[in-house]
Amino acid sequence: MGFAVDAFLRRLARELRPRVAEAADVLLLRLRGDMPELWEHEDVAALALEETAGHLTRFLDILDGRTDIADVQAPPEALEVARRAARRGVPISRLLRAYRPGHMILIQLVQGEADRLTDDRELMNEAATRLVETAFAYVDRGSEQVVAAYQRERDRRMQRQLLLANEAGRRIGTSLDTARTAEELAEFGTEDFADVVTVDLLDRLLRDDGSAVPDAAESAQPLRRIAQSSVREDDANPAIATGSTHTCPPESEEAQVMATGRPKLHRSTRPGSAHGSALLLPLRARGTTLGLARFLRYPTTLPFDEDDLLLAREIVAVAAVSVDNARRYHHERATALALQRSLLPQHSVEQPAVDTASRYLPSGERAGVGGDWYDVIPLSGARVALVVGDVVGRGLHAAATMGRLRTAVQAFADMDLMPEELLTHLDDVVVRLQREAPPGAGELTATCLYTVYDPVSRMRTLASAGHVAPAVAAPLPAASPELWGPGARWSVRFPDIPIGPPLGLGGHPFETARFELPEGSVLAMFTDGLIRSRGRDVDSARTALSDALAHAPDAPEEICDRLLEAVLPSDRCDDVALLVARTRALGPGRVAAVDLPADPAAVAGARALTARTLTAWGLEELAFTTELIVSELVTNAIRYGREPIRLRLICQSSLTCEVFDTNSTAPYLRHAHTFDEGGRGLFLVARLAERWGTRHTRDGKVIWAELPLPGRSPAEGAEGAAR
Repeated sequence: MGFAVDAFLRRLARELRPRVAEAADVLLLRLRGDMPELWEHEDVAALALEETAGHLTRFLDILDGRTDIADVQAPPEALEVARRAARRGVPISRLLRAYRPGHMILIQLVQGEADRLTDDRELMNEAATRLVETAFAYVDRGSEQVVAAYQRERDRRMQRQLLLANEAGRRIGTSLDTARTAEELAEFGTEDFADVVTVDLLDRLLRDDGSAVPDAAESAQPLRRIAQSSVREDDANPAIATGSTHTCPPESEEAQVMATGRPKLHRSTRPGSAHGSALLLPLRARGTTLGLARFLRYPTTLPFDEDDLLLAREIVAVAAVSVDNARRYHHERATALALQRSLLPQHSVEQPAVDTASRYLPSGERAGVGGDWYDVIPLSGARVALVVGDVVGRGLHAAATMGRLRTAVQAFADMDLMPEELLTHLDDVVVRLQREAPPGAGELTATCLYTVYDPVSRMRTLASAGHVAPAVAAPLPAASPELWGPGARWSVRFPDIPIGPPLGLGGHPFETARFELPEGSVLAMFTDGLIRSRGRDVDSARTALSDALAHAPDAPEEICDRLLEAVLPSDRCDDVALLVARTRALGPGRVAAVDLPADPAAVAGARALTARTLTAWGLEELAFTTELIVSELVTNAIRYGREPIRLRLICQSSLTCEVFDTNSTAPYLRHAHTFDEGGRGLFLVARLAERWGTRHTRDGKVIWAELPLPGRSPAEGAEGAAR
């Protein structure tokens, strides 16, 4: 009987083989009615006829004896359907459910043909049993291969998505620039994921103070197109241009996504639609909606599925955090920079000792604002203090600390402290700030270079707390340009000065250096951001600075520009503060000095010298007041001080009277009682003078008083003092 069944099945296969296409149509028609969900995906449905015909052919080959069931291979179309189903995100269970109905329909078709070929019931029963066994074996065999193909494609797809997600984390957010981050998202999205990507941010995010944006009614707020990318060159003129603003209609899917914060997968069903599918995702970070990202595919491209939506969510989440980091950084940077600039000198200070120019350059985008500063502080006796400092650190804390130290330096300078003494007090301030800082606030230290220039003696006194030495350029003799090259006008050197420890270490001494400067010398003070960089050693930078300074023009403003052009590193990652000063000298015609004995009779001689000097300067109208002040100061020095005693008059932007003695005890202002015979001298000086004070020297002290010049502005006084 077995041979008869085999022969009958081979005959049955030969009879059915010419009608495979017809049988496949019948089978598909039945499946469409029973499982319509399988035809939701057009590309999968397009292979259904070829797949069904392939299954019928394979089954007939088994019946015909051409192929053993153990060696049968599922049709390539069936494996391709499995792979496409995996790419579509179609569950494998849905795909396998079609095999059972297909199997039953196939058996029914074959049995119907068998009934036509024989009326032998015994043969029919044996053949039917063999058909069912063979069909089940084929379905099991084919299902295994289809599941394996599906799983391989699924694994490959998951691996690809994982790689894309990791690559997105590496390539998106490489800079703290909002626009660039959006561009990176758009560019990455169109490489191997979408055909078109657009990125919109809430317009107020790009203009506000950086505070959190409320989530209410986000869809009604204008969006600005920050970036967009397309795989087609013909999309060069998009409907919404990059940089322009637009608003999503309240009923639109974009508005819903923005309002709810939930992403959406959209498939277009309109004929002729420009895009076949779209992913709409809100850009959200730290609970704040920042904008909207769109991923679009053309109708000719495989549409997005749920797995694509999950991948897009991961990519957009990376981008959203980077965008939020960038906007927060720029807000903090803008705040710190505004604070820092407000704490730096806003205009040049009028004083007769030096002509100055300055520059402040914040650090690069990623480094953040630092704590570099400079200052020009007029002092008594026509002197001036020049300061450059650098607070270690970045951001608001560094800028605020810089402001506190600059204020402290000004206060100590007003006390006329010597440079090393001023730095000692400033070191105490930094130590106190360290103690007041909250836990985890980080390191607080600073460097500072403080110098005092006296235009009368042309002496420069300076002290450094961990700060780089300045550059000094002195005018070259007319016969020596060959030493520096054609066009050189100055000899440049970096003085070998003692550099103390940075501020904040506490308890370490600072030393002072003194040297004389020829009139017209140039002093360049700077922070180390000017000369330090990763791609250049400090010696090369100092050489470039020397060359630029040796050939620079006289005007400090032009010198600043020349130095920055020649020395500023291209890979700068630190702030730069630059202060350039060209020295002046007060000629002997604007200074009068005399040594006095510790004898009350010397007061009359001091008054007489004052009268003669003021007459020579054309300041007769100040004679009475000035003689009275000189009389009180000299009398005070004779009575309470020690020899030698020296009187000095200086005419610059104001008229200064100075009396020096070797007693370091400072006088103090007090109110005399009605019947007191003395005690009114300094009170009288304070009432007559515009300013007065005491400064200590290594040999004693100087009491000084200033009077404004009649009918002259400070600038005119400074100009006259220089002559």
